[in-house]
Amino acid sequence: MTMDPRPWLASYPEGVPAEIDPDQHPSVAALLEECCDRFRHRPAFKNMGRVMSYDDLDRQSAHLAAYLRNDLKLQQGDGVALMMPNLLQYPIAIMAVLRAGLVVVNTNPQYTPRELRHQLVDSGAKAIIVLENFAHTVAKVVGETECRHVIVTGVGDLLGGLKGAITNLVVRHVKKMVPEYSLPDAIRFNDALRQGTRSKAPKVEIKPGDVAFLQYTGGTTGVAKGAMLTHRNMVANMLQALAWIRPNMREGEEVVITALPLYHIFALTANFLTFARIGGFSHLITNPRDMPAFVKDIRDAQFTAITGVNTLFAGLLNTPGFDKVDFSRLRLTLGGGMAVQRVVADRWKKATGCTLAEAYGLTETCPAVCINPLDLAEYNGSIGLPIPSTEVSIQDDAGTHLPIGEVGELCVRGPQVMKGYWNRQAETDKVLSADGWLRTGDIARMDEQGFCYIVDRKKDMILVSGFNVYPNEVEDVVSQMPGVLEVAAIGVPDEKSGEAVKLIIVKKDPALTEQDVLAYSKANLTGYKRPHHIEFRDSLPKSNVGKILRRELRDEAAGKVATPA
Repeated sequence: MTMDPRPWLASYPEGVPAEIDPDQHPSVAALLEECCDRFRHRPAFKNMGRVMSYDDLDRQSAHLAAYLRNDLKLQQGDGVALMMPNLLQYPIAIMAVLRAGLVVVNTNPQYTPRELRHQLVDSGAKAIIVLENFAHTVAKVVGETECRHVIVTGVGDLLGGLKGAITNLVVRHVKKMVPEYSLPDAIRFNDALRQGTRSKAPKVEIKPGDVAFLQYTGGTTGVAKGAMLTHRNMVANMLQALAWIRPNMREGEEVVITALPLYHIFALTANFLTFARIGGFSHLITNPRDMPAFVKDIRDAQFTAITGVNTLFAGLLNTPGFDKVDFSRLRLTLGGGMAVQRVVADRWKKATGCTLAEAYGLTETCPAVCINPLDLAEYNGSIGLPIPSTEVSIQDDAGTHLPIGEVGELCVRGPQVMKGYWNRQAETDKVLSADGWLRTGDIARMDEQGFCYIVDRKKDMILVSGFNVYPNEVEDVVSQMPGVLEVAAIGVPDEKSGEAVKLIIVKKDPALTEQDVLAYSKANLTGYKRPHHIEFRDSLPKSNVGKILRRELRDEAAGKVATPA
């Protein structure tokens, strides 16, 4: 008798199907247009007190799409970088780019000039929409890229009338949050919308296999590269996630808190696409780091769902006033991006009455792979069960499927698995097999019920607040300091962010100080990639071929006895 290759199906919650139809919607653009038609008079997004309906989203994205195609003359398949935090402009821009037949290149607004230059050059993006607070970064590098069109927006641009004008005035001149920049040919976002009313975007045929998003990640190896997520990939993962949560959801009644940025694949799929499909109302949090303001913002929202990473939930629990938040309608709390800690899950359940369900995914899978049942009584330490139409296999280095309970690399196959890495066939071939299995780089095991447990990470990736940090990139940057001879980057436990970056440095210049390294890192690395700990040594442990042994350094940092290489 052969064992069922999908033992997890028997553990599925009631009402969750084994399969979804990834061809139900021909494209993400068609999906969003259908959502706007069905829920036209429903509120879609709220930000800083301003509500935008699905009708507003449809109309304004159509205007912007017309501007991109007719005024800027962008051609189908061209990339448009979006460099903003959570503002009403973001969902409009995403829908506009997609319905114009263009490709969204999501871009972290905290990028340094070096990081932004790499992403713009690598993606070949022809245009960028940027919040003015970060326009100075664009100004420093745009001339070295193929990006010829810049659209600049202000925080208050879509807040309307006096409120919008006052918000922009305060941000620019009182809080001084907009550094000087020179982009003489840039156009304002609102002007682009107005110009777009003069014409209609051409009808384009978008195929399911066309790339919808170039979502940058370190992947399972190396420096940042673009995962090609097709329209079919994204539609499939939206339907997979929706199938999982639907028994708990009510169409047209859901209110979701969106604190993770929409440029992050988790919020993009889970909060935007999945909740749009059921007419959800998303509260966009622009600055979730301001926890007191965050708590005030959601206190009376009567939200039914919230997603986030472990550090976000821990931060909320430790913020005064959180116990006064109205949790009476909360039915879904989903944690992903990094491991959920038991202490946080237990505290969340006690404070809100809602189980914090852990999920697992990758940028390369749009992102969802596994989700825990939402009706679990308490935290179970697993990353959950493979979601509908998803196969998970624990494999050894040779690609052999290992038996239940054995430890190996977690591999995934399903309609949400990326097309590959943009212009990096060799990197694609390392992680994607000919028969469709994606090697995740995570070491895991599966139990008899199909629940998966992450044991360790195969690679040296550091996970800071749900963001991937790759030692190679950090080391490459810091090694360029004149006073540095050798450097190794490792992750060490951190109460706030899960992990933090630690640098171990061998000096070339004895005068080199910790402050020198911190200042250099601040100028060249995004916040979550910067070191929180710096140690100077006379030498670094190396293998017999001269490779720095990061594992040994991690073991030392964890207080373990290092195993000889």
